[in-house]
Amino acid sequence: MKKVKFLFGVHCHQPIGNFEHILAEAYEKSYLPFIKAMEKHPKIKFAVHYSGILYDWFIAKQPEFIELLNKLAQRGQMEIFTAGYYEPVLPIIPDCDKIGQISQSNRFIMEHFNTAPRGAWLTERIWEPSLPKILAPLGIEYVTVDDYHFISAGLPPDKLFGYYITEDEGHTLKVFPINKNLRYKIPFSLPEETIKYLQEIKNDGTHPPAAILFDDGEKFGVWPGTYQWVFEEGYLENLLCQLENNADWIEFSSFADYVDEYPPLGRIYLPTASYFEMMEWSLFPEAGKKMEKITAELKNSGKFDEYSQFFKGGFFRNFLVKYPESNNMQKKMLYVSGKLQTLKSGKNFLSEKRTEEQLHDATQELYKGQCNCAYWHGVFGGLYLNYLRHAVYEHLIKAEAAIDHFVRGQKNFVDLSVLDFDKDGGDEILLSNNLLNVYLAPARGASIFELDYKPKAYNLTDTLARREEVYHSKIKEAHSTSAGGPGSIHGLSRLKEDGLDKILHYDWHPRLSLQDHFLGPDTTLEKFAAVDYVEAGNFTIEPYVCLPKKASSEVSVKCKRDGRVNGAPVRVEKNISLLAKQSIINIEYHIYNLGTAPQELWFGSEFNFSLLAGNSPDRFYVIPGQVLADNSLQSSGETSLANRVKVVDEWAGFAVVFEADKPANLWRFPIETISQSEGGMEKTYQSSVLLPNWKFRLDPQAGWTVKISLRVEE
Repeated sequence: MKKVKFLFGVHCHQPIGNFEHILAEAYEKSYLPFIKAMEKHPKIKFAVHYSGILYDWFIAKQPEFIELLNKLAQRGQMEIFTAGYYEPVLPIIPDCDKIGQISQSNRFIMEHFNTAPRGAWLTERIWEPSLPKILAPLGIEYVTVDDYHFISAGLPPDKLFGYYITEDEGHTLKVFPINKNLRYKIPFSLPEETIKYLQEIKNDGTHPPAAILFDDGEKFGVWPGTYQWVFEEGYLENLLCQLENNADWIEFSSFADYVDEYPPLGRIYLPTASYFEMMEWSLFPEAGKKMEKITAELKNSGKFDEYSQFFKGGFFRNFLVKYPESNNMQKKMLYVSGKLQTLKSGKNFLSEKRTEEQLHDATQELYKGQCNCAYWHGVFGGLYLNYLRHAVYEHLIKAEAAIDHFVRGQKNFVDLSVLDFDKDGGDEILLSNNLLNVYLAPARGASIFELDYKPKAYNLTDTLARREEVYHSKIKEAHSTSAGGPGSIHGLSRLKEDGLDKILHYDWHPRLSLQDHFLGPDTTLEKFAAVDYVEAGNFTIEPYVCLPKKASSEVSVKCKRDGRVNGAPVRVEKNISLLAKQSIINIEYHIYNLGTAPQELWFGSEFNFSLLAGNSPDRFYVIPGQVLADNSLQSSGETSLANRVKVVDEWAGFAVVFEADKPANLWRFPIETISQSEGGMEKTYQSSVLLPNWKFRLDPQAGWTVKISLRVEE
């Protein structure tokens, strides 16, 4: 009788920064019942990978689960895969951190399960050809990637029932193709359909074909509707029983046993890839729409598998282009990693071992800040979830603070650096002291793209611009249809009921701080918030000439741009300074009319502050002398003659205070995005915009000045 080898694995992970109740629910609804189900079927071998975030949680909250895992590992039923400990996308972190994270995972597995892992899980199955030379020296013999990787390299689907071998600079690695059909069938189809599919696999080789599945463990109980189906209605138990009932031709194998028993099907060189859906998500909207249309047509015609190898899909690193906010996070991570490696590799009066011990906390914080989930966006919220981005920045800022403490001790300092921080070919200017980081982008309006308050490890400007996504077409369709018409079909009417169609606006510039606007005469708060106004000047995202200056107790930057407002020449100068020992940024604007005729100007300086919750009662505005009908951070409003406003975060324990020496007309409104998640479309608060604005007349060659201070206080 024909034999089929069944290689089965699950990968389980929760993001850094996820809520405690979500981890607890995932444990109760997925992780524990899945392992309990497998425990009852000892003949069925399987593999697992848990991220270090989950291992840390199990140790702290459910140590008996580690004991249960160890039981299954010791009896030879369960194989344990390694990975980067805090679930980084390996290709986008430095090689030293790849090695460090995997080594940490290896040590944990050896310590708690007394086994050296031979296989590695690749986060999001993201493959780049240079990985073998990193993984092989760490004792990793094989990885699992999607069959799409192999199809993209030109292999037909019927040649993917085994493993292949690849290499880089002579370092070899075995690669298993995860079967897309099994990935879609388990656990979403009846067990009988899975058995039928396994029966249809042809055995045209010298050894039994391998049906390979390694997919998210959360599909078993956490994904919407799966707990009832998988456990309460008995899907998983039924599947395992049917597999056992067909054990005369379905053979259960670990990945380790399979590579020990059978040779590779051949040598292969895989292109950069991830699973097909990830490649679609990384595309820009217009390309994504075309890909979505082509994919749907091919699937409807049943020809998707036949032609998918010819697709020119996306590339994971393009998320760093598609979302500049993701690039800023990733470059912050590289910057902190570079500072840490400089210390580790430099000569020090301490021994090498002592240096590693002193920097252990910084290393762990860096690794946590490399957790992948906030760096990209697909069907899950990812980058759009402000608390995930906040967690990344929190750990990176803590790592940086630990490095500063190692170097400087308790000494107060103020520093200035000029470097190409975001790797776009132009320099950024970084100001810092014990309390603040202030990162300026001369090429983008000399704006502040990162403002860190170090005592709370908080990036106050962790914002996200509103931009078009492929799935927004559904919301636009809902907006354009009338009640009872096409918009009342499932899903679209709900979008209208939720009001999502009314807040779908797209920003023409990144949402940064210290962005300079000259407003047209018809501009209103509502139009400005909806990006439905005329920008009369060319200063917001255009380059400034910036001259940094460093003294013993102060750093400063003088920025200047000669531009135009309503076609007439105008100069904007702004000076930014930071003193040692103070959490205050001093800003001074000088605006000059360079023309020969008087000008009526309407100038505003935009600030974006992200305090995570727009409608929480412990986060609010305070404007002296004003009683706001709604003082929440998601409120909109206009306050005249405002000199001072405080943005309060009682939950984190600080406030941002804005003060100006000239009364301003103050606008405030929230930035809210609409993103796709596993639960459908959702609105997410991203930041609160403050736009102090002034109207004034300037005679030829005359100037106007305003002084602003930003202070963070506890």
